[in-house]
Amino acid sequence: MDSLVIGVDSSTQSTKAAVVDAATGRLLAVGRAPHTVTGEGGARESDALQWWDALVEAVSAGLKEAGADPRAVTGIAVAGQQHGLVVLDRAGRPLRPALLWNDTRSAPQAAALTGELGAAAWLERTGSVPVASMTAAKWRWLRENEPRTAGAAAAVRLPHDYLTERLAGTAATDPGDASGTCWYSTATGAYDSGLLDLLGLDASLLPRLAPSGGTRVGTLTAEAAEALGLPAGTAVAAGTGDNMAAAVGLGFGAAGLLDHPAVSLGTSGTVFAATRTRPATAALAGFAAADGHGTYLPLGCTLNCTLAVDRIAALLGLDREDARPGGEAVVLPYLDGERTPDLPGASGLMTGLRHTTAPEQLLGAAYEGAVFALLRALEALPGGGGDAPLRLVGGGARGRFWVETVRRLSGRAVVLPRTTELVAVGAAALAAGAAGAGDPVAVAAGWRTGEGETLPPVAPDRDTLDRIAAVLDRATALLTTQGHR
Repeated sequence: MDSLVIGVDSSTQSTKAAVVDAATGRLLAVGRAPHTVTGEGGARESDALQWWDALVEAVSAGLKEAGADPRAVTGIAVAGQQHGLVVLDRAGRPLRPALLWNDTRSAPQAAALTGELGAAAWLERTGSVPVASMTAAKWRWLRENEPRTAGAAAAVRLPHDYLTERLAGTAATDPGDASGTCWYSTATGAYDSGLLDLLGLDASLLPRLAPSGGTRVGTLTAEAAEALGLPAGTAVAAGTGDNMAAAVGLGFGAAGLLDHPAVSLGTSGTVFAATRTRPATAALAGFAAADGHGTYLPLGCTLNCTLAVDRIAALLGLDREDARPGGEAVVLPYLDGERTPDLPGASGLMTGLRHTTAPEQLLGAAYEGAVFALLRALEALPGGGGDAPLRLVGGGARGRFWVETVRRLSGRAVVLPRTTELVAVGAAALAAGAAGAGDPVAVAAGWRTGEGETLPPVAPDRDTLDRIAAVLDRATALLTTQGHR
């Protein structure tokens, strides 16, 4: 039998399980299962138990679709949505629904944490300044708003940590996902005891740090093997965050490409690159990479991308591909508040409407507003302001108008990788590493999963860029005020 590996992408909205030929990287099938997100007024929560059920369902569906013999599976790894806070009791059961990355209730706690140490100190120690998304702010929110729950916590996990522990019975994480907590130091490669003291978080509640996302942290427990229908000896990798896994899938890292930017269009939008340069700017999250070679993954993130634009399409009664360039209209689609720019209490804004403005233009302006925020973040990446091609990934990369909007506003060539499920495939490369195949970035580079069609650059639409910039600059004070009412 050919050796197979499984990469799991446990995202905000669903779980995907990629069944991959370990030798060639050929994607045999992708099983899927949905998640439920609840909450109003800035709250965004999910039941962590549902993530496990979805993982089991997606793996089963993927194996069935591939027609694969489960006995051929040699490794499995999970890439999870970053920053989520999972608190467990002594039996490993969730004490409450997980607080998700796009839960903005912790914005006051993030601001307080920043004020207590100063932005420069946070950047020096963690590479990031706390924002509402970061796990440290969520833990502070939990202690202030649900002190009994925080006091009862016997374990604190990120989403991927929780699932890895369900697979292997081992509490482990990796530098990549840990670097999104604001209690891990990218300067030392370890948890920062001073920050843990500041947060009132005991280090014994945290998982141990594996050297990399591809490190073997154990094998499937008997219970997990039975639930998944896989061999009990299947290797389990430490796994990582979804953005780090996408970077691995693109072949970004010490054993692959450095300082090549990617733009990911999903529920959130991100820009990132693997680099040797340790980032220390408030414009970016200064993450570590998952490859374990001391590389970094500086990343800019917006909360409002494909989901926000689809919502505006629905409000207008349009299909997502009905869009046209916005003309004079400007839409800032900050339906969930925003992280870049840092306006957690903001709401969506439309301006510049005329009698002649068509609904299709309003929808196009929403695309433009989302892409503009990503391109501003891109400028802060090492080499991001250059002319290197942008690798476009995520669900939006399959949308014609998304692709054309990125080309039109960036003025850069765009690469569309042939492999669409890069988070899951990157996780599969981590699984292959845990099963003995070597450096996961080198594995993915050998699979050539980051290669694809290259679209040539077009002249940047300066008029649209300048118009959005002017509106955002004028509206920032209003959007900030809205968040404090």
